[in-house]
Amino acid sequence: MSAKGEVNLTGVKQNHGVWLVKVPKYLAQQWDKATDGEVGKITIGKKQGKSQVCFSLNEDLTTIHAAQENESPLKVPREHPFTMNSLGGQNLAVFSHAEKDEISLEGMVVHRAECRPVVSDNYMKLKKVQMKESMKIQRLSQQLEKAITTVFKPVANHNFNVEYEKKKKSEGKMVRAERQVVLDMLFSAFEKHQYYNIKDLVDITKQPVTYLKEIMREIGTYQSKGAHKSMWELKEEYRHYQSAEEEGEQMQVA
Repeated sequence: MSAKGEVNLTGVKQNHGVWLVKVPKYLAQQWDKATDGEVGKITIGKKQGKSQVCFSLNEDLTTIHAAQENESPLKVPREHPFTMNSLGGQNLAVFSHAEKDEISLEGMVVHRAECRPVVSDNYMKLKKVQMKESMKIQRLSQQLEKAITTVFKPVANHNFNVEYEKKKKSEGKMVRAERQVVLDMLFSAFEKHQYYNIKDLVDITKQPVTYLKEIMREIGTYQSKGAHKSMWELKEEYRHYQSAEEEGEQMQVA
């Protein structure tokens, strides 16, 4: 609310409908580098009667300079299809905070979506670099010459560790990780092998079976028969390889 306790409700009168879209962190960082304010284009079409939305990043924003001079620059994926989600019965709104502490209602959320990259060699290279960065040591240990006598004494176990242990006991040995973290682990695994059974995926991700199956239904296909019965494979739009059928078709055409 503003200092006067008022909110500009012009957006309600104009009946603006806005989209609430979750984007990858690297994409938001590239948007900040835009000089003219334009970061890309959104295309909306239909395929087999279903709406398809895709964001295409501007070419001049696809390059990420390497952290070290001897490393080559990385390329960010240009195409990012939207995965549309329901509002789940929620009433969501978007507000803006302008100068003089004025708060305005920009509109009501009419669509929720996730902006996901098309998995490619460039994307997998980017994820490998990000994983290496996350594994770098952020803190160093230091031996103390004498006991600390201030109020900042080390404690045997911090509160957040205690809460985490309680959560593990209440939910079992496996605690759900962030969705994007699980997706990264899955895509990295399927880069090595085409098929996995659910037990192997549980061992790799350390996630509960029900949670893992929920994610795999969105990005994968379950083989109920054939040579790979009872195993999972990535859906066509998430693959970075060609299936045997597709390669066979290309050979016939040639």
